[in-house]
Amino acid sequence: MIELAAAVTLSTLVVGVTAVLALHTLPTVRLQLAGLAFLAVVLPLTAVLLSGWVMFHMGADVKILAVAAASASAAIGGALLLARSISGRIDALRTASSKLAEGDLGARASEVGPREMSELGVSFNEMASNLERLFDARRQLVAWASHDLHTPLASMQAVVEALEDGLVDPQTYVPVLRHQVTRLGVLVDDLFELARIDAGVLTLELRETEMKGVVDTCLRDLEPEARAKHVRLESRIAEPASAVCAADKVERVLFNLLTNSLRHTPSDGAVAVVVESAREEVRVTVEDTGDGIEPESLDSIFDPFWRSDQARSAGDASGGLGLAIAQGLVEAQGGRIWAENRPGGGARVSFTLPAVA
Repeated sequence: MIELAAAVTLSTLVVGVTAVLALHTLPTVRLQLAGLAFLAVVLPLTAVLLSGWVMFHMGADVKILAVAAASASAAIGGALLLARSISGRIDALRTASSKLAEGDLGARASEVGPREMSELGVSFNEMASNLERLFDARRQLVAWASHDLHTPLASMQAVVEALEDGLVDPQTYVPVLRHQVTRLGVLVDDLFELARIDAGVLTLELRETEMKGVVDTCLRDLEPEARAKHVRLESRIAEPASAVCAADKVERVLFNLLTNSLRHTPSDGAVAVVVESAREEVRVTVEDTGDGIEPESLDSIFDPFWRSDQARSAGDASGGLGLAIAQGLVEAQGGRIWAENRPGGGARVSFTLPAVA
């Protein structure tokens, strides 16, 4: 009997492993599940029937066969129902993914069912939502870029036509053309920089940098503009603070933040740069005494081409890309950036950089 049991066990194991490997070649999950259910029922019952034939010399073969048939039918029926349920959810997910691939960004999958299918549905819906936001951002980017490119081009075209018709003095309008060309150049450069950031091809050379030098350089460059607006520029650096960063990119971030603060700070106001050093990071904050940021805009000011209503006015040379570029440059150096309103009035934008270990 021991030899028989061992032979049946070994034969069942060998046949089972071989059959399971063969199931992987079936083309659909439905067929694989059905085959697995069939194998799970037929293989042990075959072993039972074989053992019964030897043990009972087929004396009760009809009863054994009836019990085996009933058990097999119940198991196969349950397995088929389970396979139908799982395949139905898979079909629904496939339908949603097909709609998404065809451009229906509102397609969503069901998030109910077994844990695995529920998690798959949640992941799919999160991906679809991200794609929808990405396409919305792209549409907005194209719209704003078209607007901001069209405005200086229209102005340049009008000036050129006036010059061709001899209606204006060339010496008077050459500075206007130069200003519009500069404005176009800045916008194109910003778009190119933003595209490099989004594509992840930005090359950075990170070095140990003393932040005081970076701050002093930016304040010195913007001092004439601040003096013309009667805005006080100042810096507060409590102690020497060094960060691992690309100094030229940090200068651009700080320049963008300072320019934005100067634009929104009235005369006799102040703009300050505050540098604080912690154990693992250096925090740089630009704060002003302007009107602050609308609470509903705090989450969107780093979007490309975002501008407040006051900034979107005739003659505003801002392309609306400064804060978006600042966010990309900070995150590319391992930092983070955020905005908030100061308790005493005005806005505060802070970013961090990795500190020197």
